[in-house]
Amino acid sequence: MTSDSPNAGPVLTEKAMVLATDLDGTFLGGSAAERDALYGWLQDNRARVGLIFVTGRDLDFIARLTADGRVPRPDFVVGDVGTTIAGPDGTGRGFAPLPALEVEIAARWGDAGARVRAALDGMDGLRLQPTPFRYRVSYDMAPDRFDPRAFDIVRDMGLDALASDNRFFDVLPRGISKGPSLRRLLADLGVAEDRVLVAGDTLNDLSMLALGLPAVAVGNSEPALIERLGGAAHVHHATGHGAAGIAEAIRRFDFMARSPV
Repeated sequence: MTSDSPNAGPVLTEKAMVLATDLDGTFLGGSAAERDALYGWLQDNRARVGLIFVTGRDLDFIARLTADGRVPRPDFVVGDVGTTIAGPDGTGRGFAPLPALEVEIAARWGDAGARVRAALDGMDGLRLQPTPFRYRVSYDMAPDRFDPRAFDIVRDMGLDALASDNRFFDVLPRGISKGPSLRRLLADLGVAEDRVLVAGDTLNDLSMLALGLPAVAVGNSEPALIERLGGAAHVHHATGHGAAGIAEAIRRFDFMARSPV
């Protein structure tokens, strides 16, 4: 594991399972009662269950989300659609990027931000999000007005474009997304992949649900994600929405019957 992965060793390697989950629509989805049931179960079992948020959200959002303790605080974060890999910042409240795990991400992005914004300026159906991300540029997308030439422009720049939930358009470093960054973090921590449950609901979760790890597409997943996953045997297609779908998959894969390492 890298020297700048604080508390990395026994935090996750000795767990019976690790939940690596998207937030919006997944961990934060479902009814209030379903969320409370999952969060309470996680809090009661943190000695045996690790938690990684794999999300399009940034670190400040996650710190605010978990500040009052109602939403469990993750052990690690793969944020910004896979362009940030972070661990605890030492305060017990926030998170800080792990530079050694982001070297390739930074190298593949370079100084692309200004070039992307200039190239897509005025493109129909795209509205630039105001958050200043480090290694991505993100837009709100209006599907009825979206000009698909944006994909070609991004590809010709040597970058990747990802549309998800029919309302977001993200420009990312080539080959960087939630799945590859999660796998990089798990390898650095020494976590066995068969002990990890990945959970998501939109196309920006496809790269992690397609890794081959035990996975769940929650019941409210966008149809395009279900279509792309096909009948992959490692993916459980839940009937429950959001948190209920995650709980359903934990039972389906029988993680808690396993002994901690």
